[in-house]
Amino acid sequence: MVTSMANLASATKSSRRDTNRTSGKPSKPKLRCAVYTRKSSDEGLEQSFNSLHAQRDACEAYVASQKHEGWVLLSGAYDDGGLSGGSMERPALLRLLDDIRSGLIDIVVVYKVDRLTRSLADFAKLTELFDQHGTSFVSVTQHFNTSTSMGRLTLNVLLSFAQFEREVAGERIRDKIALSKRRGMWMGGLPPLGYDSVDKKLIVNEREAETVRYIYEQYLNIGSIAELKQTRA
Repeated sequence: MVTSMANLASATKSSRRDTNRTSGKPSKPKLRCAVYTRKSSDEGLEQSFNSLHAQRDACEAYVASQKHEGWVLLSGAYDDGGLSGGSMERPALLRLLDDIRSGLIDIVVVYKVDRLTRSLADFAKLTELFDQHGTSFVSVTQHFNTSTSMGRLTLNVLLSFAQFEREVAGERIRDKIALSKRRGMWMGGLPPLGYDSVDKKLIVNEREAETVRYIYEQYLNIGSIAELKQTRA
């Protein structure tokens, strides 16, 4: 009788375990997450721990916190260092978009929205591509829901400010270059023939200057650039 009761108890426990297995909640599908990072300038990229690493650490920590939702971090790195967010011609971003088209990514994780792009027009293209391939994106420092009209408005406002910031920075740089040129400073690039760049100033290179003078003298004598080129061919 005791043996029979023990067998019954054992069978009951086994039945409960089987019931728990079969009645448990279904596991959530895995969502493949790709982390994208970007830094506008190449300053500090040579350091062992730079801005790209900091962005990636924050994004990876966020993905880990969503493990219960089925989020899985992909091993591939999508890092663009020293590239502006005003253009989509970025190697890592283009590789990311190719992987999205190939159906390899479910969620794109960024530190801030402007790491992905600073252009409203480009962002519209990206969201269209994301929608076509069932890919969503998440900013770990800016929480909004793009499935609602208010969430989309918030996102557009954030991107408007990001684009405004980029344009103001560009205007400031252009103004500085123009002012430097008016003061006679050489702002980089290949110096013209007959000059050398020394301490941001153009200094006459006498050896090349002789060549320049000779070219001008021959032009004045011939009167035609095409003929001058033929005589030098």
